[in-house]
Amino acid sequence: MSTNSEKSRFQRLKEEYRGSLKSSDTEEWFDLIFYRPIGFTWAVIARKLGIHPNAITIASIFIGIGAGIAFYYNNFWINLIGVFLLVWANSYDSADGQLARMTKQYSRLGRILDGVSSDLWFVAIYIAICLRENYTSEFFMAHKWAIWVLAVFAGMCHAQQAAMADIYRQFHLFFLKGKAGSELEDAQALWKKFHSMSWRREFFSKLVMGFYANYTRTQERWTPQMQKLRRALRERYHSQIPQSFADRFRELSRPLMKYTNILSFNVRSWALFISVLVLRMPWVYFAFEVTVMNVILVYMIVRHESMCRSLRHAL
Repeated sequence: MSTNSEKSRFQRLKEEYRGSLKSSDTEEWFDLIFYRPIGFTWAVIARKLGIHPNAITIASIFIGIGAGIAFYYNNFWINLIGVFLLVWANSYDSADGQLARMTKQYSRLGRILDGVSSDLWFVAIYIAICLRENYTSEFFMAHKWAIWVLAVFAGMCHAQQAAMADIYRQFHLFFLKGKAGSELEDAQALWKKFHSMSWRREFFSKLVMGFYANYTRTQERWTPQMQKLRRALRERYHSQIPQSFADRFRELSRPLMKYTNILSFNVRSWALFISVLVLRMPWVYFAFEVTVMNVILVYMIVRHESMCRSLRHAL
């Protein structure tokens, strides 16, 4: 009897784990074998303790900043602690979303916090790398201002890469799971919400909404063909997009999801770890973001915009 009960419990956990994932279309292979199982474990524990997803996100911010501080030191073992802390922070970043899906505790604030958390990790890491005394580079040792210039440019590239990966992933999820299963936003609606809020009564909420609306507007400016397709679909089908069109979009969009994953956390973190631990040249990480990641970004934008244009013309 207990064996059957254990099997039943295991089956329920297995099904719950599957339900905690975004989708098989958009999940990265390394997340599926590493971060998602760990994140699910944290999520189950947090649910038992009554911990809100946003609390996990906030905890990840402090852990990620701790990782950044560890990368300041030109010491292999301290840097290794930084690697551990960054992996820990990202497992929490996985857990907050999984817990939200498990408990239906979705919120716009949670989405914003989730995006801000990883930004704060990398801000701390960038500053720590710039303040390191030994760059293993004669040029940067002689021109210390140059590492700051490279870091700021890399950070700007990083932000744009992450923003584009996010909107492409959410657009794909919109056709896969509908509006309820996607966090795809509309900048015009967000600005309307922003202007309806009071600075006196809702200062913090309005401030956050302003940043989020601007973030969404930037995403839309970089995806003109996607926005034209969205408008065409609204005008023609309103909220009832034919399943045949959704299936066609997914068929064309699914191969591009691997590029959104490359521009997300894992590849970026591996480049950081190799630069700091193996090469002992942290500035190489900045160069990687500026060169390799930007090439992938441009390729992804061109492919996705072309796809949206052809789908709109086929309507």
